[in-house]
Amino acid sequence: MSLNSTHLAAAFRLFDAANSEDPNLETGDDGQPIAKELLYAQRMSACLARVAPDASEAVQLAARAQHIRRWAIPRSDYPLTRPGYHQWRNTLKHYHAELAGQLLAQAGYEPELIGRVQELLQKLRLQVDPEVQLLEDVICLVFLEYYFLPFAAQHPEEKVLKIVQKTWPKMTARGHELALQLPFTPEARALVHKALG
Repeated sequence: MSLNSTHLAAAFRLFDAANSEDPNLETGDDGQPIAKELLYAQRMSACLARVAPDASEAVQLAARAQHIRRWAIPRSDYPLTRPGYHQWRNTLKHYHAELAGQLLAQAGYEPELIGRVQELLQKLRLQVDPEVQLLEDVICLVFLEYYFLPFAAQHPEEKVLKIVQKTWPKMTARGHELALQLPFTPEARALVHKALG
């Protein structure tokens, strides 16, 4: 997947600049510190390139903007309850869509494509729209490959198993196939298989 569009390259630069401001750092795949959401965005694009190298421009943009400036709306601002969690997630979806739309307009995109990217970011018509479903597969694959084991280390096994059980139905059959081919550690693979029972 190459940045063969001037607008696409400009949008990626704007998205990456926004995510570079994340004060939270992680160790990147090269062992160097990197802004957390910039690393996530790069992993989303890389996963999409592997899974669907011919993905539309809208999906490429949505993948790169999936968590744009996510730290600006922390989970701690909402009640630590299930309704509070859903309120936080819904607020984030609208925030990501709005901010991505502003940056896409700066990059020179027309309103029609901006609207399409915003639909994807808000997961409208999940399990009906193939591109929304593709994006969801990539989100789940990135979580399982990079974030699942750190998550598992911080939570009771029962909660970890439930997360896998909730993640799995969101994915397509191809997503399941790809997930089972991920380079899991033996510990992570055992947890996934136990969850799927």
